[in-house]
Amino acid sequence: MATQVWVPQATIPRRSLGKKVVSLLPSRSQSLSLHPTSNRRSIKCSYSTPDMTIDSSSVPIDVYADVKTEKIVVLGGSGFVGSAICKAAVSSGIEVVSLSRSGRPSYTDSWVEQVSWVKGDVFYVRWDEVLGGATAVVSTLGGFGNEEQMKRINGEANIISVNAAKDFGVPKFILISVHDYNLPSFLLNSGYFTGKRQAESELLSKYTNSGVVLRPGFIYGKRKVDGFEVPLDIVGEPLERVLAATESFTRPLKSLPGSDLLLAPPVSVDDVAYAVVNAVGDDDFFGVFTIEQIKEAAAKVRS
Repeated sequence: MATQVWVPQATIPRRSLGKKVVSLLPSRSQSLSLHPTSNRRSIKCSYSTPDMTIDSSSVPIDVYADVKTEKIVVLGGSGFVGSAICKAAVSSGIEVVSLSRSGRPSYTDSWVEQVSWVKGDVFYVRWDEVLGGATAVVSTLGGFGNEEQMKRINGEANIISVNAAKDFGVPKFILISVHDYNLPSFLLNSGYFTGKRQAESELLSKYTNSGVVLRPGFIYGKRKVDGFEVPLDIVGEPLERVLAATESFTRPLKSLPGSDLLLAPPVSVDDVAYAVVNAVGDDDFFGVFTIEQIKEAAAKVRS
């Protein structure tokens, strides 16, 4: 329900020259309606015509303007997960800046036009040109390679980004990390997991009450690669349904080391994106979130 905020009365000059004129100043019949879910503010205004006196009753009209109250910077925004986050944020009325090494994507979906695309590398970027006015940073940075490469992209890149955001006073940081799959500790010592956990530790130490770590497993959706669409949902979506239907039978097996490689439910890339949108707008949303908690957070935005 919109919240009504009354504003002071002002007179309207009688200079309409035969045209309907929306008053630049509010009158007693005006009200400001705030719609927090859509970030839209509607202003009911009066208009006057030459045959009206200044004190005559007026007919209200509605003037709508989109005012974005949140601004996020998505690191890796042109990638599979990053682009889904950009799209969901735009559809939720959030201002979006993407920073990635590839810059603007080649496809031409309508939401792409509403994102500010910055081409750059977190190791060399001028952060003051990217983080100005941001209310949150979302990092989707990560990748595979040899040990040193994985520690650098999964760990160092995210740690640099966390500290930059903190130094520039960005109030919230959201990190897309990874589920541990109940793996033995010696497997978690690989550069991929070590880098992710180092980044998590840095984030939660710098953003004690506003840092968000999302730990999804296999993320599915339609992934665009070099102009082609890879339908990961063909595998992920039915697998998610099967695992949900058989959870009562497979639950005892989850205590076995590495069992989650087979039993951890996949997560829709849209669920990850909507969980991020939830985190951006909710000051009480912070900490580490599991696969099921990601889905629950997404459901609140979808509903």
